[in-house]
Amino acid sequence: MNRRRADTVVGGLVAAILIVGGVLSWQAYQQQQAFDQMGSMMGTSMGAVHGTNPLWYVLGTLLVSAVIGGGYLVIRDELSSTDAPDRSQMEMTNSTDPESAESPEEDTQSAGNLNPEAQPQARILDLLPDDERRILEPVLSSPGITQIELRDRSDFSKSKVSQTVSALEKRGLLYRERQGRTYRIYPSDDLQEKQMN
Repeated sequence: MNRRRADTVVGGLVAAILIVGGVLSWQAYQQQQAFDQMGSMMGTSMGAVHGTNPLWYVLGTLLVSAVIGGGYLVIRDELSSTDAPDRSQMEMTNSTDPESAESPEEDTQSAGNLNPEAQPQARILDLLPDDERRILEPVLSSPGITQIELRDRSDFSKSKVSQTVSALEKRGLLYRERQGRTYRIYPSDDLQEKQMN
């Protein structure tokens, strides 16, 4: 189970507990008010007959939701780390295997092992969502591409290209210069330096 799904399930469970506890507390409160009102009409106290105090429902609800939420937060990293193999364990097994010893050049070319120092462009692209990657790849391969050409290469709508380029520009990954009715898009200076190194 991935982390996002586990977060959603536990969040839904805690929300359900809070809702049920709130409903039970409200019902107990209304029942207590009805008994108190009935007791005042009779001139006696009926609190002993009433039942559970609504405060106990509130405290119980908060305690159960805190235990479930807190317990999940404690084991959350362990749950997500069991899904994906630990990178340090993979590196240790690769370094102990004499047949898997490769030169740094071969290491950058293999699909499984990505060396961020040798290929910073690939590392940055791996971290981006698919739509942003489809916009940034053509910009890196041909700096100065127009927004119209970028729309054709990415197969996105005009507004999708514009929104994605704006988002990447805000993050400092690219910049654009106006040319007539369109823009020429360039990778940022930092990104170009990393690409050249």
